[in-house]
Amino acid sequence: MSQFTAYNNILPLIKYFEKFHPLSKGFIADHILHCRQIQVKKNKFILSPIDHNASLYFVISGLVRGFIKDNDKDITTRFSFENETIGAIHHPDHTSQHSVEYLQALEDSELIIIPFALIDSAYSLYPEANVIGRKILALQYYAASERSILARITNAASRYKRFADTKSMAIERIPLRHLASYLGMRSETLSRIRAAK
Repeated sequence: MSQFTAYNNILPLIKYFEKFHPLSKGFIADHILHCRQIQVKKNKFILSPIDHNASLYFVISGLVRGFIKDNDKDITTRFSFENETIGAIHHPDHTSQHSVEYLQALEDSELIIIPFALIDSAYSLYPEANVIGRKILALQYYAASERSILARITNAASRYKRFADTKSMAIERIPLRHLASYLGMRSETLSRIRAAK
């Protein structure tokens, strides 16, 4: 693969990073060298607990969900749309190489794989990596806080309304059963709530 092709493949990620801070040539070159684009078909797993949990994923197009299994039941933990990052639970001290969480494409999706090893080395080598990392971490923390608030709202209709207000049109792309799982309700309950709107 040529340098030009490799650059074009990760250009959406570069543009995303540039929103947070100007990028040095070295930072860009390292990402061209270590990141790669993948296509994942609808309903296919991107990551499961048997896989080595070594990367973060940037969603170029499509929809990805995170979920865990509780006995035979899937419990959806999050969704990521275009221009968002998603990764399975990953302890920062690297003691665990695997995660209990699955990542699954809910639409045909294009993703960029960002290895955690690259992220760690970028923090040491490039000052902009620390600024970008801090700003992305703030976005992730905000999203995690929203998920935490949702989990504590006891009224099902209120949970749905809060999520719908934050995701607006994107909510229509999420399959009913996965959205119901994420919101902690039965599909029938979610259907009734939507019909009442």
